Amino acid sequence: MKTVHTPITFDSFARLIIIVSSAIAAIALINYLSSVLLPFFIAWLIAYLLYPIVTFIQHKLHVRFRFLSILLTLAFVLAIITGILYLIIPSMIEEMTRLKDIMLNYIFSYNQEVGSISAIIHEWFVENLTEDNLYRYLANGEITQVIEKVAPSLFSFISETFSVLFSIIASCIAILYLFFILSDYEELSEKWVKLIPHSKRKFATELASDVKNAMSNYFRGQCLVSLIMGILFAIGFSIIGFPMAIGLAVLIGIMNLVPYLHSLALIPTVFLSLLNAAETGKNFWVIFLSALAVFIIVQIIIDLIVTPRIMSKAMNLKPAIILLSLSVCGMIMGFIGLIIALPLTTICISYYKRYVVKEIE
Repeated sequence: MKTVHTPITFDSFARLIIIVSSAIAAIALINYLSSVLLPFFIAWLIAYLLYPIVTFIQHKLHVRFRFLSILLTLAFVLAIITGILYLIIPSMIEEMTRLKDIMLNYIFSYNQEVGSISAIIHEWFVENLTEDNLYRYLANGEITQVIEKVAPSLFSFISETFSVLFSIIASCIAILYLFFILSDYEELSEKWVKLIPHSKRKFATELASDVKNAMSNYFRGQCLVSLIMGILFAIGFSIIGFPMAIGLAVLIGIMNLVPYLHSLALIPTVFLSLLNAAETGKNFWVIFLSALAVFIIVQIIIDLIVTPRIMSKAMNLKPAIILLSLSVCGMIMGFIGLIIALPLTTICISYYKRYVVKEIE
């Protein structure tokens, strides 16, 4: 049987160039507008996750008004978050109290060894701050050098303060987006196809249906993986007697909803290891390496046993493909790339199966 090769014409080549150029331009535009689009993408993702709860409250519990269903849903989610924080914050307060006691003990012991702290302060900042000494400091340029070193840090602090304020404003905007998206979710999710030309609507509808099914399966699978991971970390930390075992395990499970983001939990793990070493007198490296061993063992169990079994059944997307997609999209488009990486990967795979190899009829 002969294989029929479709000749490459100028028209098909030009169409390919236009498609590739449009994709590059779209990625560049998203990257340029990332700070503006980020609240919208986050709000749409949260709305996608909360919409089943809103419809359940509105139709199954017979709540007449949509806005009331949305408020009840947000109250329910807030209650869950409060419950999780209730598990974490008391342990954090207890650890902070211990840290305060340890610091006070160190300060007290240092005070006994080298003399009164107030006397040291008086000696350095009062007795040495005479007119002659001040003139000498100003003359030799040391003050100027100090100012040159301190000024960048000061400007950095001011810029970070504005960044925090911008994050707060972006969070408020995301909440408004969330409320409005949930209010008109059906219209937004069903009538968007009218923006597509008639000749392409069937293609777009089938592709969107594939993506919706795959993403629903993915989120269900990822939530189950995160739950199992949190349980395993709680067991492991409890076995080695690590401080804040339950709270840290809950935090790691929540962070794992974005795959591999839980690796950032190593930062509080180092802090808690230092605190435990200072409190108990044990070697820091023994405590930290024990916690690191728990990380490695749990990650091996998740990657080799849990994730392949759950995610392969959920959406037939291998962990390596998930990690590659997150890495590439995150590098190109930042945090927005992490949000749209999996939908974009699902679109590409669905398109390939449906229209290239035609596995999906």
